[in-house]
Amino acid sequence: MAETPRRTKLWLTGAAVLLAGLLIASGVVWRDDILRTGLDPKEPFQTYEPPPAPDYGRREAWNLLPTQPEAWIEDGPPADVFFVGPTSYDGGRHWNAPIDDPRAERFFQQTVGPNYVGPFVRMGRVFAPRHRQASLYSMLTLRDDAREARRFAYGDVRTAFTHYMEAYNQGRPFVIVGVEQGGTLAARLLTDEVASDPDRLRRLVAAYLIETAVPAAGPPLPPCQTADQTGCLAAWVSAYEGDRERAQQIRDRSLIWDRDGQLSNLSGLAICYNPLLGQVSDDEAPARLAKGATNATNLEWGARPALQSRQVSARCENGVLRVSRPRSVAFQPTGSWANQRKVPGYNLFYGDLEASYELRLSALLADPDFPRAARPIPAGAEVPPSPVHRID
Repeated sequence: MAETPRRTKLWLTGAAVLLAGLLIASGVVWRDDILRTGLDPKEPFQTYEPPPAPDYGRREAWNLLPTQPEAWIEDGPPADVFFVGPTSYDGGRHWNAPIDDPRAERFFQQTVGPNYVGPFVRMGRVFAPRHRQASLYSMLTLRDDAREARRFAYGDVRTAFTHYMEAYNQGRPFVIVGVEQGGTLAARLLTDEVASDPDRLRRLVAAYLIETAVPAAGPPLPPCQTADQTGCLAAWVSAYEGDRERAQQIRDRSLIWDRDGQLSNLSGLAICYNPLLGQVSDDEAPARLAKGATNATNLEWGARPALQSRQVSARCENGVLRVSRPRSVAFQPTGSWANQRKVPGYNLFYGDLEASYELRLSALLADPDFPRAARPIPAGAEVPPSPVHRID
């Protein structure tokens, strides 16, 4: 009779171990779904009350702003950079981020600024607005609510750009840079605020839309076909060689603006600018052309990072930039589950973007048709790295 309780105890222990194993296995299999669900605001966007709107007349509405944005700085950078940042707000409570969310601010300070603003600082005063960006959750689903959140975010970006133009630009040449979600918002900004304005178009160095799908058919600006072309669009979205799932997601899940100002699924090919070649091209760019990748995360703002050359090769294939796996272990995904779904904490094309922007700016300033009144300093003058920015 004593054997019966023992058997029962062993059976219960075995069942508990089996149940624990099933729960662990289920957690692994459905981990993404569980974590994604935790970021869902669980409220229809139609009834959602967004955070208060930023006031771009106040410094706290900007991630980056020159210390004297209203002044001409004769010995400073010859151009301006209007930078629209990528997704930095995880979500959970909001569809759209409050502009003072501390985690989002840290992500910009530690990752976005050093890696993605950095290539443009030496030759540009940077204006990077804080805006009520769509949450990370909205980037992981194609629900209509998520699209509405992204359309809502555009209103802040357009308001910030209008304020920049009216209060700070003063006829300077400028470049527009957008990354990931910010690139999609900047693509519409080009259509609404630049492409139809001849004066602004003449002063546009270029638009760099990093990790952004822009349709090859009917883009807002002509694609950059040569390394020194100005007023053009350099846009790409990338996948590592051999990562078929990522390439397919780009084709299936990328959203672009349609003629009615709605976000629709990409149909057809996206523009594929190859940063190693400095132009839209299907030619393969070997690693010997790569001017420098860097992991600048947590680097002190204003310090130029060390660059590692010849890290990757790149080629365009069916509208996707296929990039070889980098050689250095510094260029591997790190951080939390959420951070690994944002832009990487490194920039494989840092040196290439820096060189490309400086070449295009020099070409614009040397153009005899460039408006003379817009020259802050003579073309060809040596410009020192600018100390005029701060990250708050």
